Amino acid sequence: MMNVIGIESSCDETSVAVISDELLTANLISSQDFHVKYGGVVPELSSRAHLQIVLPLIKDALELSKISLADIDVICATAGPGLIGALLVGLTFAKGLAYSLNKPFVPVNHIEGHVYSGFLMPEKPEFPMLAIVVSGGHTLLLLVKSFTEIQKLGSTVDDAAGEAFDKVAKMLGFEYPGGPKIQKAAELGNKETVIFPVADLKDPYNFSFSGLKTSVLRYVQKNFKDNIIPDEQKNNISASFQDAVIRAITRNVERALRNYKIKSLTLVGGVAANQPIRSALTSLAEKHNKKIIIPDMQFCGDNAAMIAFRGLKLFESGKRFDLNYNPFPGIPENHFTS
Repeated sequence: MMNVIGIESSCDETSVAVISDELLTANLISSQDFHVKYGGVVPELSSRAHLQIVLPLIKDALELSKISLADIDVICATAGPGLIGALLVGLTFAKGLAYSLNKPFVPVNHIEGHVYSGFLMPEKPEFPMLAIVVSGGHTLLLLVKSFTEIQKLGSTVDDAAGEAFDKVAKMLGFEYPGGPKIQKAAELGNKETVIFPVADLKDPYNFSFSGLKTSVLRYVQKNFKDNIIPDEQKNNISASFQDAVIRAITRNVERALRNYKIKSLTLVGGVAANQPIRSALTSLAEKHNKKIIIPDMQFCGDNAAMIAFRGLKLFESGKRFDLNYNPFPGIPENHFTS
């Protein structure tokens, strides 16, 4: 039996997970809800909160999994991308733990964790698969051939979809985080109120959401004096904006489905929690007779289960890492010494 522990601290969720003999036995997540009052994540406060909760979470995860630190075989942690201060908390804690226990340490790319999060579900994706990563910081279209080979087909050339959700939400007067507020408002709105444009880029698999965000801003400025928007119109704008995001995503995914031989699709990342986007991708998969795996809500946002799983697969593939591993090129190595 192999016991793997994963630590995630890339932004405003501290998470610890344990995988024992290929089974997820714990996936604890502590969310930093206090950032709401600031309208976004405050990096220094995020780092402090990670410091306070990471050890209690590790103790709880081990107790829930009915194992001790001595039973851990591999220690994994998110190594980026993310907020540097926040990442350092989980990364250095994991390196120190690995050093003290004389166990292997595996740094995990946060996005790769998301890419393979569908394998945490009872029904697994099949390779080669098309992965759609939609989060606050990234929008990617990837051809995933195995646990060790990923080909990037497209990415956003400016804003990520999740960032656009948050910025449009702020325009409409919704509190941070804005994505869930947009979805809830859109349920009561008419998506045909405004047909916001979808960028037509030279690369057929790239995305752009900056122009869409600007279109919403111009519409609000033109039609609502002093930015006073009635609730009904907030609902309609939300529905129209969300529809434009869905059109942008499904258009590129359908192009890829026509041009690449794949066995399954997977939608991952924080924005994968959006129900209309989930439904649109599910319908597209059914249209093309492809299996689609979308992780449960607990695996869409930042979580350590995906970090532990990705770390396990890297370790099984023969990857080994020194404790001096530096995920931040250009910063002196001794800045991160455990």
